[in-house]
Amino acid sequence: MILITGDVHCPHDISKLKPDNFPDGHLTKNDYLIVCGDMGIVWDGSKHDEYWKEWFEQRNYTTLFVDGNHENHPLLNEYPVVEWHGGKVHQIMPSVLHLMRGQIFDIEGSSFLALGGAKSHDIEYRIEGLSWWREEVFSQDDYIEAIRNLRKRDFLVDYVISHDCPSHVLPAIGSYLERNEHTDMLEKIYQQIGYTRWYFGHHHVNMTLPENMRCLYEDIIEVK
Repeated sequence: MILITGDVHCPHDISKLKPDNFPDGHLTKNDYLIVCGDMGIVWDGSKHDEYWKEWFEQRNYTTLFVDGNHENHPLLNEYPVVEWHGGKVHQIMPSVLHLMRGQIFDIEGSSFLALGGAKSHDIEYRIEGLSWWREEVFSQDDYIEAIRNLRKRDFLVDYVISHDCPSHVLPAIGSYLERNEHTDMLEKIYQQIGYTRWYFGHHHVNMTLPENMRCLYEDIIEVK
């Protein structure tokens, strides 16, 4: 079983992961929960991080996540890079994996394109290197990596997992956030690919959108 949800901002939105919110069925480490960014367990290398990494490791499922804007990206990049299901991941714990940007993973017979990152809207209230990092936005190198991997698949994937959405989707959400270089990069990818479903978080709403897109926050849904 593959489940997917929105931002966790650990520990602020961790309560949605209580067992009652999961679909019926016994989960094992061969089942997956995908988080659409802002995981929040790689932040400052403190005991807080260690506690929540271990908390996820003890769940009866494997946790996968794309990065959001509220992650310590330099610290995240210090974790070991391993090959997993056809793509590259940072191994945070044995069953807690960061799906790196531009990678495509084959999971239970379906392909998943990971497009992490987003631009923070509250930079003026944050401190660079302490609560905000420039690496939060999709870089040109990230874009090149995504296109390189998509070319191998004839630009077709089953699912896209991102933190933010392409620029043209923002008005449909009714978001107060404006388009930026990150959403424009996602827009550029959107215009080149075919997909079945696109899931993202960041906007703190649960909303089904045109073009088979869905914004997730509290909802936990099964990917079938």
